[in-house]
Amino acid sequence: MIIHHEDISKIKVWEKTVKVEENSAYWNGLPKIKKGKKSPPKKPIVVELFCGCGGTSLGFEMAGFYIAVGGDIHAPSIETFQHNHPKSSTILGDIKKMEPAQIQEIIGDRKVDVLIAGVPCQGFSLNNRKRHEQDDRNFLYKEFIRFVEKLQPKCIVVENVSGMKSAGDFVKIIEKELSQAGNMKVKSQLLFAPDYGVPQKRQRLFFIGMKNQDFDFSKIKKTHGEGTKNKYVTIKEAIGDLPSLKKNESKITYKKTPFSAYQKWARKNHNNILTNHLAPNHPAATILKIKNTAPGSPMYPRFKQRIRLAWDGLSPTQVSGGIRPQFQLGHPEDNRGLTIRERCRIQSFPDHFEVKGGIVQARVQTGNAVPPLLAKAIAKAIFKILPQS
Repeated sequence: MIIHHEDISKIKVWEKTVKVEENSAYWNGLPKIKKGKKSPPKKPIVVELFCGCGGTSLGFEMAGFYIAVGGDIHAPSIETFQHNHPKSSTILGDIKKMEPAQIQEIIGDRKVDVLIAGVPCQGFSLNNRKRHEQDDRNFLYKEFIRFVEKLQPKCIVVENVSGMKSAGDFVKIIEKELSQAGNMKVKSQLLFAPDYGVPQKRQRLFFIGMKNQDFDFSKIKKTHGEGTKNKYVTIKEAIGDLPSLKKNESKITYKKTPFSAYQKWARKNHNNILTNHLAPNHPAATILKIKNTAPGSPMYPRFKQRIRLAWDGLSPTQVSGGIRPQFQLGHPEDNRGLTIRERCRIQSFPDHFEVKGGIVQARVQTGNAVPPLLAKAIAKAIFKILPQS
């Protein structure tokens, strides 16, 4: 059974045996391939499946990799990926309908250096009220295994939510099956995004394996927090330079100069045109709800992750919010939810990265993304030891 919007009031929407409604922006036809430029010979190449808008790919690009292919079922994500990686090839479609041969045809006689997958994780997510181990989405990693077996990349990276650790024997099973498929030793570890300069209490599980050697997670160097020279990046340091907005208001130019290292980094190599900075068009009751909520406190008693942010703290894990996602986080000072640009900053996307598809689907993309600065830290560790052709 699939829930449709008009039927929600008639059934138990949180019943775990009831399948959630699919995002209307999913492409369920035959895969659509758009070929990009030929991969430069001196750069190791990355192929990312379940790529979303491209957070992991952006991090790997920052570390010196070439992003050859991105594939995903979500059309707005592919539009965003193409816009920000104009030289890369893309495949829009369900991974069950994609074939490894299509990837090989795109990259020609090159071998995949790193094969990445941000496998859908809703079935494991602690934020999912319908969480259960037999959720169909928990087994999409098996589709990724098909590509590992055929393409035999030098390295694989798989990302999932921390909740997988408490969901049966999934972690051990996936480590074993990925190791067998890739002829390599695959290990996993939880990584905490603030340790890598991300202003968000996001914790994710990463599986990493490499040909002919064991990957050492200690080689992923922390840049912030205990044991480093840098404190965690606060919300004020992350978004405090962005223009103040009223409901449904947008601004396309900065009004302040950057006053933190993070802001200077976000605005580097970017013109003065500010994108994705449109405030949600809230009803009066929502504005009042935010206004009456103290910074750092939940706006809704039943949803502890939906807080009004505090300037001097970190954001909770930013989520996609389902198929019709509402705003999740309140601005610390303005009486409104966050803009997509503010969500991007909290995920560590620089300002030159523009999210396509409208505010609702942009919330999906930014909520599902791997923070680029976290991906960059992983990529730098891989780059140093990646076997050469």
